[in-house]
Amino acid sequence: MTEKEYNQCVKLYADNVYRFILKNLGHDADAQDVVQGAFEKMWVNRQQVDNERCKSYLFTVAYHQMIDHIRKNKRITLREEFREEVKITNRQQHDTKKVLQEALNKLSDIQKSLVMLKDYEGYNYQEIGEITGLNESQVKVYLHRARLILREYIVRPENVL
Repeated sequence: MTEKEYNQCVKLYADNVYRFILKNLGHDADAQDVVQGAFEKMWVNRQQVDNERCKSYLFTVAYHQMIDHIRKNKRITLREEFREEVKITNRQQHDTKKVLQEALNKLSDIQKSLVMLKDYEGYNYQEIGEITGLNESQVKVYLHRARLILREYIVRPENVL
């Protein structure tokens, strides 16, 4: 991959990778760090990267760095204390985006990533398999199970949109 091809890859796929990582992590600064790390790794390994497969390579690297970031942050536990008067217990108005985000948070990291790659980014099963390192059958099974969890959460009476 030449410098010009690298810059073209950045121009074409930076927004897609960022949206994918941001949707999974939910935190802007963390998503920027992960995406920057992915592009840095691609730059360092640009001689081994085939320009025709730069998108797949980029998403694969970003995905693995996101998983590493999640694992690292799971080791860090933060304790926040809330005053009782600040807590909101009555949820009369439903916020669609909030309910969907809560539903996604019920999924495991791999399930959430697969749902985002398939339903949000529009990748096919084979491409998702290449990005995540799973075979096509595993992708289908994990996606099916994730969608069952999502459906079960979203159709609860308190979450019905």
